[in-house]
Amino acid sequence: MDIKRAYRFRFYPTPEQEVILAQTFGCVRFVYNHMLRLRGEAWEQRQERMGYHDTSAALTLLKKQPEYAWLNDVSSVPLQQALRHLQTAFGNFFAKRGRYPQFKRKGGHQSAEYTASAFRWDGESLKLAKMEA
Repeated sequence: MDIKRAYRFRFYPTPEQEVILAQTFGCVRFVYNHMLRLRGEAWEQRQERMGYHDTSAALTLLKKQPEYAWLNDVSSVPLQQALRHLQTAFGNFFAKRGRYPQFKRKGGHQSAEYTASAFRWDGESLKLAKMEA
């Protein structure tokens, strides 16, 4: 039997870590909103459906463009999780369990999800991917 665990922590980051976290939150919000807009435009203009794999490929192309190179400064794990959350939101909408996905606002709840491969907890300190100390 495979046991899954979720952790919720309150920690006090250093000023350098605060900068990385703020960048991560901004990148997650940008990716979610950008892909939500792409999916909406694809349907309105061409009646094309975009799923998770399409948005993941679009994210890869987006990160290669020089004007979006800043997306490479943060861990890719929370960005991919944002795409998964968007896919879940659309799944709930089409199954009539929720409204059409809304754009995330800067003043709203800030969060980023890291999977087990993107963080390390040694009992005393938490180390997130692409974050020093």
